[in-house]
Amino acid sequence: MRILLIAAVAKNGVIGKENDLVWRIPTDFKRFKALTSDNYILMGRKTFESLGKPLPNRTHLVITRNPHYTVPEGHHVFKSVEDAFTYCNKIGVSKLYIIGGGEIYKQTISLADELVITEVDASPEGDTYFPRIDPEIWKIVSKEDHPADEKNEYPFSFIDYERIKPLI
Repeated sequence: MRILLIAAVAKNGVIGKENDLVWRIPTDFKRFKALTSDNYILMGRKTFESLGKPLPNRTHLVITRNPHYTVPEGHHVFKSVEDAFTYCNKIGVSKLYIIGGGEIYKQTISLADELVITEVDASPEGDTYFPRIDPEIWKIVSKEDHPADEKNEYPFSFIDYERIKPLI
């Protein structure tokens, strides 16, 4: 199974504030939808709740310590990232997107094969951060720059990374 972390990250590492995004970049939303549709997406409970409802055409895997937490039919709850990975391997998931939040990214970056990052040219205040991307471990394989415009409030770049150091 390939594990991909997908996130929009500010220059200062911020990915959110008070369980919400700190910008609106529709082009990033479009890319996120195109990449994650028809795939499994893993997230923490707060990220799931911030969505309001399950995203269409994706199977949601939600990590929570609450043993009574429920999600709509067709989606799944796990008490740990490891339990979710075991489930995915058991059913033959080929690609798993990790979509947040900060704690889930911290737990999974060392296990990821790829990072699918939208780097936002801004440094907003926030309370949730993406882990540092170590150039000794990750190499950029593609980069696409976009200016701010009437729809996208900040300049941004789509940057895809691949692991250069093998998993231990």
